[in-house]
Amino acid sequence: MIANIKDKATLRAEALARRDTLTTTERELKSRAIAERAVAIVANLQPDVVAAYMPIWSEVDPRGIIAWAHDRGIAVALPTIHAPYDLIFRLHRPGDELEAHRFGTLAPRADASIAYPDVIVAPVIAFDRTGTRLGYGRGFYDRAIAALAARGRRPTIIGVAFSVQEASAIPAEPHDQKLDWIVTEKETIAPNRRPPETTRQ
Repeated sequence: MIANIKDKATLRAEALARRDTLTTTERELKSRAIAERAVAIVANLQPDVVAAYMPIWSEVDPRGIIAWAHDRGIAVALPTIHAPYDLIFRLHRPGDELEAHRFGTLAPRADASIAYPDVIVAPVIAFDRTGTRLGYGRGFYDRAIAALAARGRRPTIIGVAFSVQEASAIPAEPHDQKLDWIVTEKETIAPNRRPPETTRQ
């Protein structure tokens, strides 16, 4: 277990360093390409509620996905940290005020309705082609997805990342929630298929 934690910490640091080498312009252009690819998946799934996030630091910017969903009348939810270690999703409508939250994030106000998304667009620090995802190491998304699954319907998880964030292999643990799709500016990867299915432009 200790070796796995060290491995994950190293992989996380390396992926963040690679991500941070991208310029602001590169991140903007690549985020647009990622949004276009992700939208194609979401459109095919026809969800009632899509969860995404407001980007921080050098993350992929998914606001193109959010705008697309709003334009089509699909409900959008954003994550908010509830209690010390739990993450829930609250509805966000165009024009709704967002407030500063933990770790520098922006989240809906506490009076916004709780939502149960059919699709979650999740931030990624590192990924591999088996669908294993590294986040910031606090397990918020893993617990939130497990809680949604316990309600009887696990959402489809789309991880969005720049291609430089790929790792050859990430140690997986029993609580890790696998990605159903991985979208980069170069590829759409479906790791639950054997062998992993990819589409390139």
